[in-house]
Amino acid sequence: MSHSASFQISDDNPVTAASPIPANLKFVVSNIKNFITTPLSANNYAIWRSQILKIIRANGFYSFLVLPNSLPESSDRIQEGSSSSTISAGNRHLTDQTLLAALCSTISPSIFPYVISLESTAEIWQSLESRFQSSNRSKVIELKNELHNVSLKMSTMTQYLSEIKSLVDQIAAAGSTVDIEDIILYILNGLPPTYQSFKTSIRTMLTSISLDQLYPLLLSEEIHLAVDAARHTSNDPNMALFGYRGRGRRSRGR
Repeated sequence: MSHSASFQISDDNPVTAASPIPANLKFVVSNIKNFITTPLSANNYAIWRSQILKIIRANGFYSFLVLPNSLPESSDRIQEGSSSSTISAGNRHLTDQTLLAALCSTISPSIFPYVISLESTAEIWQSLESRFQSSNRSKVIELKNELHNVSLKMSTMTQYLSEIKSLVDQIAAAGSTVDIEDIILYILNGLPPTYQSFKTSIRTMLTSISLDQLYPLLLSEEIHLAVDAARHTSNDPNMALFGYRGRGRRSRGR
C-alpha cells in the first residue's frame, strides 16, 4: 500500500469509462492534504479525526468509515445522499480503495505500521479509534490534574497564564474541553495569598467574566502588588535601620 494513489481505467478494471471516478471523490483526493496540514501522530488524533470527518461527510462518504456489519441500511442512504443508491459493487470497491489511499497519505510514518496490513477504509478508521481513544482519555486526565495543581509560584503573570493556556490547548487537542468558568477557577486557585482580595472580588461579581476580561485585570493587579511591595519596603523603618547598621559595620570594618 502506498501513501499516494494514481487512477487508471483499463479493460481489466471493473469500472468502465462509462462510470468514471465521481467528482466529489476526486475533490477529496486532491484536497485532503490541504485540509489535513499536520499528519496524524500520537498527539493530535482528536484534531486529525475532526478534520477527516468534515471532508468525508461533506462529500458523502461517511459510510466508508463504518464497518459494514455496524452500519444500518438506512444510515447509508442518509449519509451518502442520492449517490448511495447508484454505487455499484465495483465502484464501491474503487471508492473505498481510493479513500483508503487518501487517508493513509495523512498518517505519519510512526503511526502507519499499525494500519499497513488493513485492507479497507473502515478497518483503518476503526483501528485508529480503538488505539487512540483510550490513550486520549488517560492523557486528558493527566492534563486536567496538571491544570488543577498549577500555581503562580515564582513565575510572572504572563508566564503563569501562558502555562494554563498551553494545558487547555493540549486538553482540546486530546479531544476534551474545559469550561471557561473552570479555567477561571483554576487561575484563581493558583494565585498566592497576596491576591486574596482580588480573588474575592472576582468570585463575588454579580455578572460572569470572560478570560479576555480577566487577563488584563490580572496583569494590572500584578503591577499594583509589586508597586505596593516596593513602597512598603522603602517606608519600613526596620528595613531602613537594618540598612544603616549594615553600613556602619562595613565602615568599622574598613
